[in-house]
Amino acid sequence: MRLVWRHRNSSDEIKDPRRTAASPTLLRGGIVVSIVERVSPEIKKDMLQVGPVKKVYDVCIVGSGAGGGTAAKVLTEGGLNVVLLEAGPRLDPDRDFKEHMWPYQLPHRGVGVGGRQRGIGDEFMAPNGFWQIPGEPYTVANGSAFQWFRSRIEGGRTNHWGRIALRFGPADFRAHSTDGMGDDWPISYEELAPYYDKVESYIGVFGSKENVPNSPDGIFMPPPKARCTETLVKKACDQLHITCIPSRLAILTKPLNGRDACHYCAQCGRGCRSASNFSSSQVMIPPAAATGRLTMIANAMAREIVLGKDGKAEAVSYVDKTTKTEQRVYAKAVVVAASACESARLLLNSKSPQFPNGIANESGVVGRYLTDSVGSDLVGHFPQLEKMPAHNHDGVGGMHLYMPWWRFGQKNEFLRGYHIEFGGGRNMPGVGEFDYVCETQEGYGAELKQKCRSVYGAFIGFSGRGEMIPNENTFCELDPEVKDKWGIPVLRFHWKWGENELKMANDMQQTFRQVIEAAGGTVLVGARRHSKPSGDVQEQSNSISTGGAIIHELGTVRMGNDPKSSALNANCQAHEVKNLFVADAAPFVSNADKNPTLTIMALAWRTSEYLLEQAKKMEI
Repeated sequence: MRLVWRHRNSSDEIKDPRRTAASPTLLRGGIVVSIVERVSPEIKKDMLQVGPVKKVYDVCIVGSGAGGGTAAKVLTEGGLNVVLLEAGPRLDPDRDFKEHMWPYQLPHRGVGVGGRQRGIGDEFMAPNGFWQIPGEPYTVANGSAFQWFRSRIEGGRTNHWGRIALRFGPADFRAHSTDGMGDDWPISYEELAPYYDKVESYIGVFGSKENVPNSPDGIFMPPPKARCTETLVKKACDQLHITCIPSRLAILTKPLNGRDACHYCAQCGRGCRSASNFSSSQVMIPPAAATGRLTMIANAMAREIVLGKDGKAEAVSYVDKTTKTEQRVYAKAVVVAASACESARLLLNSKSPQFPNGIANESGVVGRYLTDSVGSDLVGHFPQLEKMPAHNHDGVGGMHLYMPWWRFGQKNEFLRGYHIEFGGGRNMPGVGEFDYVCETQEGYGAELKQKCRSVYGAFIGFSGRGEMIPNENTFCELDPEVKDKWGIPVLRFHWKWGENELKMANDMQQTFRQVIEAAGGTVLVGARRHSKPSGDVQEQSNSISTGGAIIHELGTVRMGNDPKSSALNANCQAHEVKNLFVADAAPFVSNADKNPTLTIMALAWRTSEYLLEQAKKMEI
């Protein structure tokens, strides 16, 4: 044998096909010398190859949103060296956030030519993502209707979310034991409650102690006062015996950890340069970076989790979207937090002889049990608000009041429940603000302008958010033919609402009408509370939302006690790959009638503390 000295930069990836995982290595003066097996005629057997010592991080996290950001903070502050892969660019609040910009300062008022970017994807919003990403498609099976909102930027969806921060209740973790449908979680509310405490104490959530059944109180900052429109709805709810209480939003009403209190510009959906509302990019990532133990790699599209000879995850292969090359990072543990469907996609694409159907998927449940919140909207017009003098409508960029599920424990025509979000009044006018007027009012010029002024602030929209029970007809899988521009197989979605969800949506509509009429308003038939998303999105012909439209997908890599029916254990650790964890909404066993983000962060915090314990014991 002879020595072959090859000089490489430390950043070079070892792709030499001559080297195998079984090749023995020698350490000489800090340089790895490996004996290379013969795999081609021109290479002599047992040649020695010299290469750099590859860097191995303690943990690789995929995704920088609610779960990934939380994991990065907890793990780095716990002493571990972490590399974080983000599929999009880094975020600069001073450059990217537009909360104090007026519509007239942007071409086409920020919604593109012909208004094609209206809604959540317009230029006026915080940079967050899109319903359609060029070169990164997904497919929908025949007979299904589904839409998928994806974020490609540091912080993910937390840059624009509604900041609604609701704890799941005790019954939500014991759904099957309560009504016989679905499955129970392998953990209880009592086990997760301390982590809700930690998250709320750190990020700041306003609210009030109300003792509403199955809607647990938390650690709250003082809530803002109700605005004019909210007071109107509150009086109607009191008449109808519908619980209406201060909202629970992750927005500061007092300074916390160096972050200023909200200044009530009411533009939260467009970002917040003062970090007064929560986003992972401003609240979780900075303290992790401050430890000196976080390495973030932006524009890194994770392709595969690489399995080592020992049956553990040893690396994550990703596409560097800037150079269009495939790279690899090595770590002792992997935390997947790319969002529920992206995480399932990554696991399904991570195939090996040991896991031909995707890593940690011997149970076959990865991609199954997909759910989204049941959604339904209705708008009311309130003539009395037209007579209101101009008044201060400032506040947070969301609702000051909401309606938690008020019929818990009662017999209803459907199982589980829903909560109601509502808002209206004198918000900042934007494109589409007066669509309803133009649909009903004839005329143009001064007459139409005067009508728009008179109805400005006279509308209130209502949105229900309810629990979907998982069903066998709703799931995601790899499309056998379609790949994205990076060569990665894409997801194909199958979706079907169950009869229970249809009944729930119908009940929402009835409730909305009751509240609107009790408050002295009239229902606008066919009107939406929010603008229709841009892109090729199918309309539902009934009162229920399209699958995925509420952007609460979860359950695709579920946790459980039985490895035959779940992919993860109670610590969100893969049953079959002990150094693989999932820290987004994918582990959820049920959907609940509460928005999932607070629970994502609480679970991620709990999982990260468990990972820290395992690392200290050298068991990872």
